[in-house]
Amino acid sequence: PPAHSHSDWIGPPDKHSNLRPIIFYVPPEESALEWRLREARQEAQASNQRFWALHNRAFRQEKEEFIYSRLKAKGVEMRDESGQKATLNAEEMADFYKDFLSKNLKKHLQYNRDWYKRNFRITFLMGQVALVRALRWLRQRKKNIEQ
Repeated sequence: PPAHSHSDWIGPPDKHSNLRPIIFYVPPEESALEWRLREARQEAQASNQRFWALHNRAFRQEKEEFIYSRLKAKGVEMRDESGQKATLNAEEMADFYKDFLSKNLKKHLQYNRDWYKRNFRITFLMGQVALVRALRWLRQRKKNIEQ
């Protein structure tokens, strides 16, 4: 982002996780509380990035293996004579999706628990930062009125 920017910047989706990375704005006089908030947000982003990159890689790999095994069982090649990739119908793919979600249920539950914890912490810190800023604004306003 340019030096004059005063906001976070959102990038294009990552090719592995499909999440849009954020470059967080760092104010010149960032307080310790604001630093803790930014660090918590960055850690949450990094954690989400890791989880979804690994999850999506496993999903794609297992999907390809499933399709290959089903096509092989039918005696069909992965590509037809014209070079087009062979596919399975929606009902066959539904078997894969159901199985994949069932196998990864514990991972998803753990991810959700961690996600809620991180977001609660971020929300709490955001509330603290907002309160400190509001109090600072009120003190400044009172000071300006007295002058």
